[in-house]
Order: sequence, then structure tokens, then C-alpha cells
Amino acid sequence: MCPIRRHRPFARPGRLLIASLLAGTIANGHADEAHSSEAAWNLPIFDAHVHYSQPAWEPYPPAAVIEMMDRNGVAMGLVSSTPDEGTIRLREYAPRRIVPELRAYRSGVGPANWARTPSVADYLRQRLEQYSHEGIGEFHVNIVDPVDEPLLREIAAMASERQIPLHVHCGAEPIEWLYRLEPSLSIIWAHAGMTEPPAVIAKMMQQYPTLYADTSYREDEILPSAGLIDPEWRRLLERFADRFMIGSDTWVNQQWAVYDELISVNRQWLGLLPKAVAEKIAYGNAERLFGRKISPDLIGEK
Repeated sequence: MCPIRRHRPFARPGRLLIASLLAGTIANGHADEAHSSEAAWNLPIFDAHVHYSQPAWEPYPPAAVIEMMDRNGVAMGLVSSTPDEGTIRLREYAPRRIVPELRAYRSGVGPANWARTPSVADYLRQRLEQYSHEGIGEFHVNIVDPVDEPLLREIAAMASERQIPLHVHCGAEPIEWLYRLEPSLSIIWAHAGMTEPPAVIAKMMQQYPTLYADTSYREDEILPSAGLIDPEWRRLLERFADRFMIGSDTWVNQQWAVYDELISVNRQWLGLLPKAVAEKIAYGNAERLFGRKISPDLIGEK
């Protein structure tokens, strides 16, 4: 669960603004970044943090979700839902566009109590056997509590056996805990740790080569004002360009209502990075992690 965000009203820059940004970039000797600024609007995006939970089913039926993705150049998305039926519904409607992952949440089971619910392990195992989920999560681990260790060890074993990532909403300490439980894991760190600063994220990524991160809810830190990327975030994103992915986090309907804006903000900071870095974060890392080909040709398809 995350706070509702209220972004600045960014929109796709007009031709004059793009030309101005490009001129300034070229004048400072960064021609590759200038090319990236323009090209970022045409990159296919992999949205690595999508929820299609029950409150969204009626106002945003599958056709509306895929149309929204098409409109924003989002070629594919990593989807989990409360309950899992939402993910399956969206996957069945557009199998080429949806990478399904499984979260433990459902009626009566949510972020606050999922780890203390006795049926969780059996539920996850049954759903993994029944459907072709390609990740487990997003789930919340707020503190390191030894009482939760048997369940988390079991979940880590499920992921390791199937060679699929865990998608975890937590700070740095639970990430270290999970890797101690199962060193062979791949983990997608939701919101890049939510409040962890770039220095901590860099330390974690240096220590754990299979740690990825989605940037949902970090957009305003990465891009504190239009046309200006935060220097610490720039260094982090460029140093670990092969481990970051874009995310929207549509955990409530208010997020779907501003989906266009969220993708636009992400394209703006992608456009301020070198072209090769922007391509990796936009879709290349997801191609490698999930074994998919992600291209603009998927836009408009199901």
C-alpha cells in the first residue's frame, strides 16, 4: 500500500520545448543524450509494477487497460492483483502483453496479515501449479521478524525452484534477509526501496547482482523539475543501468486515472539519460529477466 501521489501536471513536451532542450544538450556536448531526449517518446515501455485488483475491474475492463497501454506506448506489463483473478483475466484477454505474477493477497488477506495467514503457502503453491505465473509478489515485508522466516523461506524456495523473481515492497534489511534465506534468488525491489536513498540502493545492488528495482513512486525524486534529473539518481541509474525498470503501481483506481501522466513523467527522465541506458531501463532489462521480445510491434496487439 502506498500514498496517493499528486504529480506536477507534466505532459509530453511540444516541439518547441523539445527543440530547446535538444539545443541546450547539444551545446553542452551531450549529443547522445539529445538523441535520447527525442527518441525516449518512441521507446516501447515495460511497466514492471501493475496491479489489476478487483476495484478496477468494472471501471477499467481489460479492453480499456490495453487501450491505455497502447496510448502510452506500453508494450508489456508485469501484473499482480488482489485477488489473482484480476491478473488471470487480463492475461487471458491479452496474453502477448501481460507477464503474470502471483501475490498472496485476496479477500481477508492483505499487506498487514498475509505472512501470519496459515493458508498462504498452500495457496501460492496451488496457484503456481495452476497458472503460468512468472514471479511471486508484490508482497510487503515491513520488518525482519523471525516468526515469518519459515513462510518466507518456503516462498523463496518456490521462486528458486521455478527460477522466477520475487517482487518485494520493503527496505534494505528485508532484502538482505531474503538473500540469506536463499542466495540464488532474483528479486525485484518495489519502488527501489520506497524511501531508501540512492547511496543505499547502490550499496545493495553492488552486493547482490540479481537485485533489480522498479522505479514506481520515485519519479519525483529522479526528476525534481522538468528537464532536470537529480545528479545522485543519474549516477545510480547509469551505474546499474542493467537492473532498473519503469513502474506505475496501479494499486488503486486513482493511479489508473493518472496513468498517462505517470508514463509521461517516466519518459521525460528517460530522455535525459544516454540512449543505451534509456533503452535498457525502458524495456531491455525486462527482456532479459523474463525472456521476452519487447518491441513497438506489440502496441495495438493482444
